[in-house]
Amino acid sequence: MVTKDVRLWLRVEGACVLILLATLYARAGGKWWVFLVCFFLPDISFVGYLGGSKVGAYFYNWAHCYLGPAVLGILSLRDWHAGVLAALIWGAHIGFDRMLGYGLKYPEAFGKTHLGWIGKGDPENG
Repeated sequence: MVTKDVRLWLRVEGACVLILLATLYARAGGKWWVFLVCFFLPDISFVGYLGGSKVGAYFYNWAHCYLGPAVLGILSLRDWHAGVLAALIWGAHIGFDRMLGYGLKYPEAFGKTHLGWIGKGDPENG
């Protein structure tokens, strides 16, 4: 039961990140059509799974870790408005994924994430 409570908290946290970063994007003057076009770009990292589960997990996790948009945003704050907007979109995408229960991937299987099993064939719950 405690594990499910923690997963719920992490999903709520993801929703909060999504709402916060989308709001900051709007306040920064970003165009919504750009937000929508770019929102799913981090999912291009799925191509890594063509190289197997270990390679796929590496690329997916790199594109779905808050560190990337945080570094881009910090480096862009001084004089690159487009970089800040890109970081906000990227971070919002990660929050969206977390809200839906898609966590960072383990290399053993595509469905094994830090937020629990995703998809069919859950070895923990049959």
